[in-house]
Amino acid sequence: MSKTPGSTNAPGTDAAATVHDVVVVGGGIVGAAIARDLAGHAVTVALVEARSDVGDGTSKANTAILHTGFDAKPGTLESRLVQRGYELLSAYARDTGIPVEHTGAVLVAWNDEELAALPALKEKAEANGYHDCVLIGPDEVYGLVPALGEGVLGGLTVPDESIICTWTTNLALATDARRRGTTVLLDHPVTGVTVGEDVTTVHTEAGPVRARWVVNAAGLGADRLDALFGHQRFTVTPRRGELFVFDKLARPLVDKIVLPVPTSRGKGVLVSPTVYGNVMLGPTSEDLTDRGATGTSEDGFAFLLGKGERLMPRLLDEEVTATYAGLRAAIDHPDYLIEADADQRYLLVGGIRSTGLTAGMAIAEHVRGLLAEAGLVLKERDELPEPPTMPYIGEADTRPYQDDEKIAADPAYGEVVCFCERVTAGEVRDACHAELPARTLEGLRRRTRAMNGRCQGFFCGSAVQQLMNDHRTGQGCTRPCHEVTT
Repeated sequence: MSKTPGSTNAPGTDAAATVHDVVVVGGGIVGAAIARDLAGHAVTVALVEARSDVGDGTSKANTAILHTGFDAKPGTLESRLVQRGYELLSAYARDTGIPVEHTGAVLVAWNDEELAALPALKEKAEANGYHDCVLIGPDEVYGLVPALGEGVLGGLTVPDESIICTWTTNLALATDARRRGTTVLLDHPVTGVTVGEDVTTVHTEAGPVRARWVVNAAGLGADRLDALFGHQRFTVTPRRGELFVFDKLARPLVDKIVLPVPTSRGKGVLVSPTVYGNVMLGPTSEDLTDRGATGTSEDGFAFLLGKGERLMPRLLDEEVTATYAGLRAAIDHPDYLIEADADQRYLLVGGIRSTGLTAGMAIAEHVRGLLAEAGLVLKERDELPEPPTMPYIGEADTRPYQDDEKIAADPAYGEVVCFCERVTAGEVRDACHAELPARTLEGLRRRTRAMNGRCQGFFCGSAVQQLMNDHRTGQGCTRPCHEVTT
């Protein structure tokens, strides 16, 4: 029986015998981008993910900003790849329908030290090739963001900073990779590695995966996978960032990204609109030892409330729709750590901080170049499938419930099942039968926004769950949970 391109075989069949040219470990934005890029060439690729969905780790919980790279350290690999990634992802978002809003940003100085740092930040931006930053006074800052608290001393504008949907970005890249023939293996946590003379076996809880080359894009687990290849190059420290998401009624207060003057520990606490119509405050920055500690904390809440009171006191009068925490893979290395080991046919992609959302596609280009230099033959395919057109879950363009023609053609798009976020039965159905379908309620959230609103699923959760169950069991969606097939 022939296999659909991008499909997998269940453990116990011939899956263990298959030898891929490249296995990419990690189904976040960076791993999905690498798999997509490589699959545009005449090689076989597998994308191995420990969790039950792509984008279910670090990539799902970040500040969702499409960065210009204005404040990266000049001359670093990160600086170069963020700049290139901004160009690539901006174009890809237009092609695939990933929600993006070009809001612009303003860095705000609240004390003399921060004010004195602004000219150097402008010079850094120019050293990075970005020449559109402008130093402005306090009156101009308040003109851009009237709701800011008292005491602003000045600012620096960054007109091209944008907000983006990180969920759709990850899903688009992974779907595109699969269309190009990538085998997507979910629920495959790596447990060991055996490097052979010509083939490496990546041992997982769902069975072995064999490949000639292995790319480590495992994020929080990258140092542990690196150690399985005999390296001790770096250590990942989980850095928790907690955020508040305010109700859509707060959006008129914030139509630009309000950035702090960055420090050595990171970009600090920002106030930003989201593509879903909300306002976000955060993140915190707390180094932990537990790589699964994605819960919020009382201390984190207190910290954010204190920051919010200073930054934008009127924001705290609005309702908080949700709180969440994400973990960044901080490492003891000042730059991205991307290195190839030709002898082991192994390539590390480590230390990709929050800028990885923007840089992901450029990282993939860079990885491809390193693999070619190390001996992997990468011949571009003559023809490629069209990139996917993603369901639109932003607020700046037309959603299905607003589209009369779409509803006339298919009434399911006029049947709202999540009233807070205006998600329709048609969207839930589509998410359950997509090329990379929603397999859990959390996966459905990221594909449709269902249960992400004010009630957080209190009113619609049962109906949405039942609808999802009906599509998964009543219409042929009975595949084993570790495989992804059409």
